[in-house]
Amino acid sequence: MPVKAVILDWAGTVLDHGSRAPMAAFVEAFARLGVAISIDDARGPMGMAKRDHIRLVGTAPDVAAAWLAKHGRPFDDAAIDAVFEIFEPLNVAAVERPEHSTLIPGAKAALDWCAARGIRIGSTTGYTRPIMERLAPLAAAQGFVPEVMVCAGDLPAGRPAPLQMWWAMATMGIWPAETVVKLDDTPPGIGEARNAGCWAVGLALSGNIAGLGEAELAALDAPARAALRAKATAELMGSGAHIVVDSIAELPAVVAEIEARLARGERP
Repeated sequence: MPVKAVILDWAGTVLDHGSRAPMAAFVEAFARLGVAISIDDARGPMGMAKRDHIRLVGTAPDVAAAWLAKHGRPFDDAAIDAVFEIFEPLNVAAVERPEHSTLIPGAKAALDWCAARGIRIGSTTGYTRPIMERLAPLAAAQGFVPEVMVCAGDLPAGRPAPLQMWWAMATMGIWPAETVVKLDDTPPGIGEARNAGCWAVGLALSGNIAGLGEAELAALDAPARAALRAKATAELMGSGAHIVVDSIAELPAVVAEIEARLARGERP
């Protein structure tokens, strides 16, 4: 049974090496409302729909306490609305920057390889549709035009719920689920794939857990890179990934391994 489709996450998977675009937007949005958060705070729930992401950041104990001290009320739905109203335009502006919209090295070659084999390409994302309306044309200009793009907010539940994956598969007319491979750099995205019954492939060095731009990653020595890979691999495998590789550049090898597993009768 061959792999029929690959469903791709966006930031940290196909483009924006290190998934950097949302970070400053989250920090700035909270700061404008008088609460300081760290980059680590902002990165924690990455991969989830952005409103869910804001909820988890705001209800973390230290941030929740700071919010209560500043505003005199708990971090509630009204607080999520206030942060999101600031965050979304900031993220829209961030994704337009070249360093946040450039394809990750090896992505275009991997996409071309899939096209040559008749493997279809879809996508899901934790970004909202207004963000994607700015980002998708920049990706298209570099050759990334998935058949379907399912955004946060399009469906009643976001990652790690499987609804975005199921919608993408239904729109493409692809089944059974074991013929679909999902690439993602975050635990919620891995959970989305597992809950949809698909193969889940984690990306250790191009995405959110490593958090480094292409040049920053290249500047690391071998032991530092190995330590970063080990940390990310443990987190992604712990969230249910079947395979973890460094980046999308290894997609052809991933497909070969999964097809070999399918031939042996294995299922995700």
